[in-house]
Amino acid sequence: MTLTGSNRRRFVATGASAGAAALGFPMIATAQRINLRFQSTWPAKDIFHEYANDFAHRVNEMAGGKVRIDVLPSGAVVKAFDLLDAVSRGLLDGGHGVLSYWYGKNSAMALWGSGPAFGMDANMLLAWHKYGGGRELLEEIYRGLNMDVVSFLYGPMPTQPLGWFKRPVARPDDLKGLKYRTAGLSIDVFSRMGAVVNALPGAEIVPALDRGLLDAAEFSNASSDRILGFPDVAKVCMLQSFHQSSEQLEILFNRRRHDALPREVKAIIEHAVEAASADMSWKAIDRYSKDYVEMQQKQGVKFYKTPDAVLRAQLRAWDEVCAAKSAENPLFRRVLDSQRTFALRAARWQNDTSVDLKMAFNHFFAQRRT
Repeated sequence: MTLTGSNRRRFVATGASAGAAALGFPMIATAQRINLRFQSTWPAKDIFHEYANDFAHRVNEMAGGKVRIDVLPSGAVVKAFDLLDAVSRGLLDGGHGVLSYWYGKNSAMALWGSGPAFGMDANMLLAWHKYGGGRELLEEIYRGLNMDVVSFLYGPMPTQPLGWFKRPVARPDDLKGLKYRTAGLSIDVFSRMGAVVNALPGAEIVPALDRGLLDAAEFSNASSDRILGFPDVAKVCMLQSFHQSSEQLEILFNRRRHDALPREVKAIIEHAVEAASADMSWKAIDRYSKDYVEMQQKQGVKFYKTPDAVLRAQLRAWDEVCAAKSAENPLFRRVLDSQRTFALRAARWQNDTSVDLKMAFNHFFAQRRT
């Protein structure tokens, strides 16, 4: 075959390309990986930090090497309560925490988790957030605070205990004068019930209990409480409370960093949030129940149900707190009204349609427990 000059040049170029590919030298450079540095508001050993890493792992795997999120524990760059400002300023690309930690910036933010949420559990509150107007209200709050962040809420938490005490709580008056740790609007609730409240991040609670700076404290769940060492400084845990019966977790991105991401990476992040939310709720059931049993059998912890009189006192205090906050903060009232409207429909539906699972549990296990 005779090659013309034009064909010869095309043949040489084609051969060079094939040779380069065969030798492993691509003609087009691959895109540089996107590295994102996150920090959580949790100690490295806490299960909440594990949840943060679970989310990052999902994004990293789903992105197929295009994105790498690394999550540092609380204090690695900033203190837990300074995370929001650090993400907004771009000191961190993102973070993992809870909205109640930003309560001091706008009290309305604590309504995503603090209080009885008009009878909604945490998963129902997430439904309100996604489909009932909550997300838009939260974005408005962040804009009003000049916080340059993108927020994703996920991870419905089970009802949190009233907390850890030196002796069982029998009546509302038992809380009066106690030096007690909590966060968010729960500060206002327990203050109205007579406690002397101190808001501390997770890593500081047990040392404060051990030194007598606190008489009692709540944090979140059986696994976190056990890992952080609550059973080492207290042996009484009061289960059930309305102070944080519907909380969830928050994933934050710096807005400029998020908006610059490719469209497909943004989609991966959104779907990874939902996948991590589902897995967290399943993992929580498994891990919390194991640690609940372990603390009873191996660490001598006594669990008690919070008396109904205390629960009713919480609801009365909550009404007073909401009335005061609504009067001073129009956004607080708008968030509260939005939740009330959604709960009237959704919680009524859930209450009407859900069967009493305790009946089934007692049918199968009552004799075994006696």
